[in-house]
Amino acid sequence: MTETPSTKDGFSAQERAAMKERAAELKADAKRAKGAEKAAAEEADVLAKIAQMPDGDRQMAERVHAIVTTVAPELAPKLYYGQPGYARDGKVLCFFRSGQMDKERYSTFGFSVQAELDSPDGFWSTAYALQDPSEQAWERLGEVVRQATGDGDGE
Repeated sequence: MTETPSTKDGFSAQERAAMKERAAELKADAKRAKGAEKAAAEEADVLAKIAQMPDGDRQMAERVHAIVTTVAPELAPKLYYGQPGYARDGKVLCFFRSGQMDKERYSTFGFSVQAELDSPDGFWSTAYALQDPSEQAWERLGEVVRQATGDGDGE
């Protein structure tokens, strides 16, 4: 059987790497203890991943981490496809993706289907581009996280 180029018919190198990281995360998660020890280890993994990020993305990820853990302290930091995620009851609700690590033009802050962002008109954002955000953008990110956790007033 001949192999086809990954970018033509399959997954890119970044996608394959993300899947391998996610599999390793699930394996490590299954081996971890429960409770506070597990939560501390998962947060340490997130902080270590943030520390490894290139300049620019590292500072954004640190700010995202500070905002999410302040606005929604009930969310637990944990790796999600090799990048910072924040979960409720073990399910990731929001996440940060480093644009530089993904070889993309900008970083992304996104939400899973666990987020309570639904709009009555049936149309809402599930991801936001981050590229040198202003203070107003950081405030908006906090508001959207609050809404996603069910603590906001909606839009």
